[in-house]
Amino acid sequence: MGEVLARRMPTERVQVAIDEPFQHYQFAGRADVLAWDPGRRALLHVENRTRFPNVQEAMGSYNVKRRYLPGVLADRWGVRGGFRSVTHVLAGIWSAEVLHVARLRSATLRAVCPDGIDGFEAWWSGSPPGHGDPTSTFILLDPMAVGGGRRRPFVGLDEALDPSLPARYRGYADAAEALRRSGLA
Repeated sequence: MGEVLARRMPTERVQVAIDEPFQHYQFAGRADVLAWDPGRRALLHVENRTRFPNVQEAMGSYNVKRRYLPGVLADRWGVRGGFRSVTHVLAGIWSAEVLHVARLRSATLRAVCPDGIDGFEAWWSGSPPGHGDPTSTFILLDPMAVGGGRRRPFVGLDEALDPSLPARYRGYADAAEALRRSGLA
């Protein structure tokens, strides 16, 4: 999923990092995908989830990154005054397994990811937000739909919670196999 997202960023003005380490005192971790637009002082942070074996642990890790990552990166990269726009995204693979957890733990996801998908859509379309309060968004991502066909590549939490929305894969293994067969992985 990180590779798919990294390919989507407009690299002529946006810098991308995958599996980027950070540390803030006792908190240390890695951000799955980062993109930043130095001209706009905009940051995109995406945490990819193929499964949620422990929802509480996943939310705790994501919350630590939301809290500390922008400041640590602004210091490291010399972004004077910090980022004007920060978009945090918890991206789940569009599978039955992730859909089940999202629907079962919808209150948790709404509390941690209360914002709509506008900020992520702006990054996706190549126009990162230039200012605004930090956002936190949940999306379902179908890495096979990224090529521009008729299938939507992602949906937000509200659509994910619609019981009529079907899964596109049973689980991560099915999605990985589809990517492998397509040559995208």
